[in-house]
Amino acid sequence: MKKITKKTPVKNTRDADQLWRFAWTYIRTVIDTVREPFLILDPDLRVLSANKTFYRFFHVTKKDTEGVLVYDLGDGQWDIPSLRKLLEKILPKDTFFLDYEVDYEFPKIGRKIFLLNARRIHSAEGTAKIILLAMEDVTKQKELEEKLRDYTVELNAAVSDRTKELELRVLELEKPKKRA
Repeated sequence: MKKITKKTPVKNTRDADQLWRFAWTYIRTVIDTVREPFLILDPDLRVLSANKTFYRFFHVTKKDTEGVLVYDLGDGQWDIPSLRKLLEKILPKDTFFLDYEVDYEFPKIGRKIFLLNARRIHSAEGTAKIILLAMEDVTKQKELEEKLRDYTVELNAAVSDRTKELELRVLELEKPKKRA
């Protein structure tokens, strides 16, 4: 197999196919290494591949995932209006998006909050070959932020109440005492 470098010109279809196979192997290896759920979509938004983390996290199998339109995954649980907007309206105009928050109640795994990142990967001819879609689960962080926000409100209210009580007590102590 001929070694392909950045400077290797693509002379014919055979070279282009070889380059694409090399790139595909590279992409799959990287995606299988990351800890976040990850999908590789074709230009029509069908799943070409997913990493093991995706299968484990969403309790799905390769058989139920690959070749399926992203919106039909898990009995339609991925037919999320905000995701549809991202993939159909934003991604075609831009080549990527970062940290788009999706808050959704999934049937099997419950409420999850994800930061989605996607990027279109183009072929040498300039056509979109694949879309990489990464999902960072930030549910625990967001829930902790909500708890801290609630705690802060409760603490501020308690401090305010206690401060009022103390101010009243100070006023009572400062009043001149009546002599009997």
